[in-house]
Amino acid sequence: MTTICLGDVTIDRVVEIGRSSFLTASMLPDSTPDAIAVHHSWLKPHFFDEATGDLGSRIQSYVVRMPGRTILIDTCVGNDKPRPENPVWHMRQGAYLDDLESVGVTPEGVDIVVCTHLHVDHVGWNTRWVDGRWAPTFPNATYVIPGEEYEFWKLESEHGDESSNCIRDSVIPIVEAGRARLVGPDHAIAPSLRFEPTPGHTPGHVCVRLTTSAGDAVFSGDLMHRTVQVAEPQWSSRFCNDPVQAAKTRREFVERHADSDVLVLAAHFPRPGYIVRGEAGHRFTPA
Repeated sequence: MTTICLGDVTIDRVVEIGRSSFLTASMLPDSTPDAIAVHHSWLKPHFFDEATGDLGSRIQSYVVRMPGRTILIDTCVGNDKPRPENPVWHMRQGAYLDDLESVGVTPEGVDIVVCTHLHVDHVGWNTRWVDGRWAPTFPNATYVIPGEEYEFWKLESEHGDESSNCIRDSVIPIVEAGRARLVGPDHAIAPSLRFEPTPGHTPGHVCVRLTTSAGDAVFSGDLMHRTVQVAEPQWSSRFCNDPVQAAKTRREFVERHADSDVLVLAAHFPRPGYIVRGEAGHRFTPA
């Protein structure tokens, strides 16, 4: 993705992992190959990976730069994290920080880290292993976290569930270091950037809306995992905490943004784009 400019705001992305660990049939259990194939005319080639024969997916962060602020939205999987449930993520040794530097950002230069929610592939680089402990990767940043989301996962982590390891090594250390700011679901992050509540995937999941004189954009987190969900919003992912609510939230989002010229930057889509209405329903078109 080349740098996107909206007025005096620029947007870059840093891809940590170029594909999902889960095939679409597994990620969207209500989908079928035939139902997906109906949409191939617009899914291919931009949202399809021929190498895997499946819909494309990425694990990535977005860097938003505006006057006086460098903001990082979601922080992927991270290095050195024990994730035995996923071999691709387990004790990973990736080049994320080098890739971040390639777009002109150092850890010390990040002012705000935004968490759309607290799943494992969105918080990993919140911390890194330094001198025998998990320390904030971005030492000068304020980590902005939806309060409801934090309270839910903190309680889950106290049960010792393996799936909540990421809270113990990637979120709680941020809070204990005094770098976290727990906020409401409509919090204003910056003058042109704010949270919007989009519950369902997780209880406190939020989107991040950017409003500029040159156009608007929304970072939609895990509201949608695969581009086909624009056309099939009733398909919730295997990881949705409340699949019924997630589908309702997603359907409302699609309707609201169809033909709106609002740029949608999803956490896992291969590229950003726009929701449009067609004769056969909604679809996504690349920016």
